[in-house]
Formats: sequence, C-alpha cells, structure tokens
Amino acid sequence: MPATLITTDDLYEFKLELLEDLKKLLQIQAEAKPKKYLKSSEVMEWLQVSPGTLQNLRINGTLPFTKVGGIIYYDAQEIQQVMEDNRIH
Repeated sequence: MPATLITTDDLYEFKLELLEDLKKLLQIQAEAKPKKYLKSSEVMEWLQVSPGTLQNLRINGTLPFTKVGGIIYYDAQEIQQVMEDNRIH
C-alpha cells in the first residue's frame, strides 16, 4: 500500500475547510427556532436547579406549567419572563 504525503499546504487547506464547516454549523444553530415548550429536565438544566427546587417553584406559583398526562411542560417565554420580572438591579 503506497504512502500518501501530506504537506503543510494540505493541512492549511484542511484547516480552512474545517473552520468554514464549523461556521456554517454555528450559523444554522443560531438560526434554529427555539422550542416553545420545555420538559422538566430541560428546565432544570437551563435554570441549574434540582428537581426539588423546580417542584417548589411550581407549588408556590413562581413557574407556570401545564400538565398533560404525567408530563409537565413549561412555556420557555414564560420562564424567561419570570427571570426578567425577578431581576434585581
């Protein structure tokens, strides 16, 4: 099996192609429409809270939610509004 030589020019060209592909992926992700409804696990990750804290936020009425069957959903815009309403200057 013959060996293939890779030059510094080849590596530079590969680097440019890789960077261009990464830019495209980041742009696609930035343009992606965010989810309207989030599940509890997604909210816990977003707010960096435990399951107990999330339950307390539901119980005391801080976070509005919708329960369909056994799954609890949160409106992403309502969570953002709660965060803005509770901002301390």
